[in-house]
Amino acid sequence: MNQVKKNTALWAGMALALSFPMQGLSAEASSSTYQGTGSITQGTATPIEASMFECKNGRSRVAGVGEIKDSDGQVWTVPADTQYLTATKAVDLYEECANITPKNIEQVDLDSVPVVTVDEDGEVVTGYIFADNYFELYVNGKFIALDSVPFTPFNSSVVKFKVSKPYTIAVKLVDWEENLGLGSENNRGKKYHAGDGGFIASFSDGTITNADWQAQAFYTSPIYDLTCLSEENGARLSTDCTTEGTDDGADAYGVHWKTPEAWMNQAFDSASWPQATLYTEDEIGVNNKKSYMNFREKFAGAGASFIWSTNVVLDNEVLLRYTVK
Repeated sequence: MNQVKKNTALWAGMALALSFPMQGLSAEASSSTYQGTGSITQGTATPIEASMFECKNGRSRVAGVGEIKDSDGQVWTVPADTQYLTATKAVDLYEECANITPKNIEQVDLDSVPVVTVDEDGEVVTGYIFADNYFELYVNGKFIALDSVPFTPFNSSVVKFKVSKPYTIAVKLVDWEENLGLGSENNRGKKYHAGDGGFIASFSDGTITNADWQAQAFYTSPIYDLTCLSEENGARLSTDCTTEGTDDGADAYGVHWKTPEAWMNQAFDSASWPQATLYTEDEIGVNNKKSYMNFREKFAGAGASFIWSTNVVLDNEVLLRYTVK
């Protein structure tokens, strides 16, 4: 082949390559463009728990747990490392699988709710909690209770603890995932659809969830383009990332940050964490959920707001902190 033909063939090949971009870039090649502080994983996690919950009186999504390695060999538990199988569960206000379905707060036996003592000389505080999907509650570093249902159907909870002011509330939140490591579920006609989270609570001492709380993301997925991620003033932002569902999401990325060991303790320094973002009832989608609407006067009716991190769809593990003075 003469030089002219060689050059012609070369340019033709380049044009063809530009017309049909490479598909399926490796995690290492693509993650090299990521400039943030998180660790990147790609693809489906290996299940280590097939499902932690079975609904005996209805249907529930599979609440599995998986593990996945990043490019450095670090193993991450998805959607989160929880105490669900071992720790004390909160009393349910409403839980269909257990046939606990009161129509209002008057039908709930609040006197039977156990009190967890944080301070012997403290006052008893009652808390009303609705989490989409899962919570673990701490006060001054002491574990209080966790959600009885990790995924669905949606439930609501009531807790009591004895504490003296000032005290610090810390909450681990998880928006569970059906496709482990991919931050998604089969929903709305798509095999890989990112679900949303949401948390609201009020307490008998007047404490409510609002923008004064802090909320930091520790696991974000699904991400299909790592360049959509950014960080600013301590906030881990994915607001420029798509939340659209797809039938081809098996190669999605996850972004992970290590959870500080003492994050729930009163003395933990969370000054760098961003403030919580507020969401409306319509944004969370609770108008058809009896576990919320039957007790709305204890949630939005008490002045509380739904809170989460900056992305209620893509941020799947979020830690909250708030000091009651």
